[in-house]
Amino acid sequence: MSTLLPLLQAADAQRTALLAQLQDENTNAYRLFHGSVEGRDGLTIDRYGDVLLIQTFHTPLSDDEHQTILAHYAPLGLHAVYNDRSSSNSRIGNALSEEELVAAQQPRVISELGVNYHFEARHDGQDPWLFLDLRAGRRRVMQLAEGKSVLNLFAYTGGVGVAAAKAGASFVMNVDFAESSLRVARGNAKLNTLATRPRCVQSDFFPAIRQLAGIGQAKMVRGKKMPPFQPLEARQFDLVFLDPPRYAKSPFGVVDLINDYPALFKPALLATAEGGIIICCNNVAQVDADAWLDQLKRSAAKVGRTVREVEWITPEADFPSFDGKHPLKMALLHV
Repeated sequence: MSTLLPLLQAADAQRTALLAQLQDENTNAYRLFHGSVEGRDGLTIDRYGDVLLIQTFHTPLSDDEHQTILAHYAPLGLHAVYNDRSSSNSRIGNALSEEELVAAQQPRVISELGVNYHFEARHDGQDPWLFLDLRAGRRRVMQLAEGKSVLNLFAYTGGVGVAAAKAGASFVMNVDFAESSLRVARGNAKLNTLATRPRCVQSDFFPAIRQLAGIGQAKMVRGKKMPPFQPLEARQFDLVFLDPPRYAKSPFGVVDLINDYPALFKPALLATAEGGIIICCNNVAQVDADAWLDQLKRSAAKVGRTVREVEWITPEADFPSFDGKHPLKMALLHV
């Protein structure tokens, strides 16, 4: 028997209650196997609607492992796609046959908490269009969003924004630098019956948030002309969702979740209405949650704001943790 099979069986057993709950909630996108915790480091197996998405990040699958996975999940009747991302840049490295590639690139629709999203197992980018560990964050946003204005920063394909609009938000703004991602976000909005259609703003984070926060973005910085950026009116939001990548650099500033989260947090906080909520995400495993929270509180104080209450949003049971210290940290701050 393959050494992988008992690990897959154990993962199934751990998810029995969650999968029953998700089915009742009209959700068909979730993680079936989280290898870093469940015994095969670097292997993830996800269900996205009718697709079984297998991904490797450290070492490729052996033929035996691949066949074991296909056989184990065959009763689900899903279309299996394998993306090997074990190279240093995490890009998909394995070729598919022409027939497999056509199937992998087929546009599909998946559902989470009654919200519909576009999905393709392979597309021009690398990451799936919906990050499943963020489900707990989207769930919490849906519980809070009714009647509120919502700002979704680093919006990617707009999952949080569409979820907020579905839950009855009065106004939603998605901000992301990549027009390709916002194109998917607009398509996601069209898949759903929404009281308000999210506004998608293609912009570097820094000029967008500085303008919204009322700080403003100079067109010349230290004698250097800045790239063009979309003008935005200053406004504050009832709920702000901040989910930056680990590291990114542009002429306007640096995104660095390890060394300078306050550079992102401070202007986002200023764009959060008094008495509102800001949800901050940090997906760097080595960042200590308590130290990060302390940094957020001190940063808030420096701009004259008080963190009145803190709630940790924990990834759901398909993303288990050895010690409760999940790589993805989500802090909901009442400010």
